[in-house]
Amino acid sequence: MSDAYPVKHRVGEDNVRFAGFDVHRTVFFVSAALVLLMVGWVIAFPAAATDGFAAALSFVTSKAGGLMASLADLFVLFCVFLVVSPYGAVRLGGRDAKPEFSDLSWFAMLFAAGMGIGMVFYSVAEPLTHFSSSMVATGEAAGAAPLGGAAGDAAASARLAMAATIFHWTVHPWSIFAVVAVGLALFSFNHGMPLTIRSSLYPLFGDRVWGGLGDVVDGLAILATVAGLATSLGLGAQQALAGIGYLFGVEPSTLNQVLLIAAIAAVTTLSVSLGLETGVKWLSLINIALAAALCLFVIVVGPTAAVLQGLWQDTLAFVTRFPALAAPFGRDDGPFFRDWTVFYWAWWTAWAPFVGMFIARISRGRTVRQTVFFVVLLPSLVSIVWFTAFGTVAIDQLVSGASRAASDAELPLKLFATLRELPFAQLSSLVGIVLVMVFFVTSWDSGTLVLDALASGGKTDTHRLQAVFWIVVVGAAAVALLLGGGLKSLQSGSVVTGLPFMIVITLICIGTLRGLAKARSIDAAGG
Repeated sequence: MSDAYPVKHRVGEDNVRFAGFDVHRTVFFVSAALVLLMVGWVIAFPAAATDGFAAALSFVTSKAGGLMASLADLFVLFCVFLVVSPYGAVRLGGRDAKPEFSDLSWFAMLFAAGMGIGMVFYSVAEPLTHFSSSMVATGEAAGAAPLGGAAGDAAASARLAMAATIFHWTVHPWSIFAVVAVGLALFSFNHGMPLTIRSSLYPLFGDRVWGGLGDVVDGLAILATVAGLATSLGLGAQQALAGIGYLFGVEPSTLNQVLLIAAIAAVTTLSVSLGLETGVKWLSLINIALAAALCLFVIVVGPTAAVLQGLWQDTLAFVTRFPALAAPFGRDDGPFFRDWTVFYWAWWTAWAPFVGMFIARISRGRTVRQTVFFVVLLPSLVSIVWFTAFGTVAIDQLVSGASRAASDAELPLKLFATLRELPFAQLSSLVGIVLVMVFFVTSWDSGTLVLDALASGGKTDTHRLQAVFWIVVVGAAAVALLLGGGLKSLQSGSVVTGLPFMIVITLICIGTLRGLAKARSIDAAGG
């Protein structure tokens, strides 16, 4: 197949080789140095780091929240356009390309990479938080103005809480991932460019993407990926330790969190060494099976009728309130918007480089329409079922008076406090812990593969030492953020790096449109 653009920049062309490493001469060293400097700063000056993260988080959420919400809406609309337009028929890899993985394996890998740890961590925590806020005050005071006030009305508050939760975990995040995935896959598989972020900007900047401009873009993608992964790993370590403490009496101290991250790093190293076909694919399938089993268990032994009814009512509440929730301006910028929506959009954007690139790597042979439609639709449907099941059970326990344990518990313990009130609590809690840990590994290993590719000029066959290096870097960043302020510092890292990368994704949208036009012309000419 002939190239669509008059350029053929070879993968790894700007690399240097030393001690078994094969890395980009600028991107690797600068991005690694910046991450390690941040880790050293946090460990050496934890108080100053905590204050710095808090100030950065406050500035971004208060000054750029409307912009971030607007861009997130834009990405949703762009995905809709890709599905309904003729561009959707373009096949990633060319007209004769065939999918490398089965539909089930493909979905399992993209979903496990996408948001597994977060879904487990917030499965109970977010619905309960929104429910409690809307029950005790009007929307304005609770920071839930987009939902409307529902003070004192338990049924209405439950619908509002679930609508808000579903909003944060469905269409918007997966649209962000899909935009990046399509752009990267298109320019790599259809236009013969390296599988790096800079390639998708070639139609805008030409050969400049192979120089300093591209170095900045790929370096920013690495920083965002490290921050996004570190946030998720920190959350996962907190929740897994909380569950282990609940079951076995182990203290969820910072030291134990660090030891847990180190242990999971060893498992992740093994998974990365086994590769996509053996390690990542099979762990992802195990993950999906465990998640499905736990969700089905909660539905069956919990208030089944309420959960099934909630699937319809919560989805309807989400759809009817979607315009108000998604409105970027002319709304109350209270705690709901600042602390939840803006944080989530930044977090998903920080994840976009690695989730998008990972989805791109496994999506060759599928059309743009298939990729966007199923990357956005299927995970969104799974998220609706997941959060409706756990959120309904937790809210029912509180409203019925059966237990306030989940409502009163700290965020990492809310899931286990909910499971404790159900039959077979020990077993289900153990499954929950294992699920968090396996999601821990699948997110970390897929992210590591992407970090390695970004830092090596698009190469995907590098020495395993490079993957081990990035495993250590991400683990160190997670530990540093935990030491430098815990959850708030973890959130700050994602938000601060997510904002600039949102601008990059906006440029990717423009580049993708031009690249799709080129790809269609090649297909029409039989190239």
